[in-house]
Amino acid sequence: MIELKKAVKRFDSYAALDGVDLKIEKGAAFGLLGSNGAGKSTILRLLSGIYRPDSGEVLIDGKKVYDSEEVKSRVFFINDETVQFAGYTLKKLKDYYKSYYKNFSEELFESLRSKIKLPLDKKLNTFSKGMKRQAIVIIAIACKPDLLLMDEAFDGLDPTMRIIVKKMLVDAMMDRQMTTVISSHNLREINEICDTAALLHQGKIIFSRDLDSVKSNVHKVQAVFEKDPLGNSKEYTAEDFNDLELLHFERNQSIYYLIAKGEEEVIKSALLPKKPLLLEVIPLSLEEIFIYELEVLGYDSSDITEE
Repeated sequence: MIELKKAVKRFDSYAALDGVDLKIEKGAAFGLLGSNGAGKSTILRLLSGIYRPDSGEVLIDGKKVYDSEEVKSRVFFINDETVQFAGYTLKKLKDYYKSYYKNFSEELFESLRSKIKLPLDKKLNTFSKGMKRQAIVIIAIACKPDLLLMDEAFDGLDPTMRIIVKKMLVDAMMDRQMTTVISSHNLREINEICDTAALLHQGKIIFSRDLDSVKSNVHKVQAVFEKDPLGNSKEYTAEDFNDLELLHFERNQSIYYLIAKGEEEVIKSALLPKKPLLLEVIPLSLEEIFIYELEVLGYDSSDITEE
């Protein structure tokens, strides 16, 4: 169990995190979404014990992270840079981490390395960015941490390497119930791996949701309603649908587009008294759902992207 309780982290006058409350269950695949500067990397550095919170608490299984060597030994943090290891060979990097993680598995490391054919004795500064990311991921998995933290995990990787890295991660999560927290500004990547995600904006959590429940609880409805006795299309406003929890209302001539929260059948039933001539539920992407929710809350929807 991971908990942030009113966590604050400041750099001079800038609040990178401003009173964040967050819970992540054991074994979860959790995504941190948000634009650059939203606070994603700060949360990961607090969870790995690199940063100490200025106030509030950062806990793993009820223990404070920063002052606990035992807690830190259960966490592996993959930064978005590997420049500090440029002069290392893969073998030297593996041995370096093996000295800190008592559960390190040589067998698992070699199994992963042989599958992707990374050379043991070449320095990392000769590797491509994708090869460097593969190298640190197989070392992280071989260390068998309880908690794996990844900052912009797939940034800069080509499609083939993304697939390889994602498969390694998913296999490790399935095998050992490893808790994984991945930061990204890319919603599609989070959606492919994570079961839960939080959206950050300016150091605050906007919302934290189970992704399956999000997708099943927001619907786009296209409707055309019965005309009045004179043959005119009835003109409804958003206020005429106050029995629905609307995220968006739009009318284009006689066609109404409603984005509403709730179960599909409940939404349809609420519209039936208005005698719709057409009532169609249109699937929404996860990005569309988040954008509509952000707009209702008054935030800039450009904080997330699907590309």
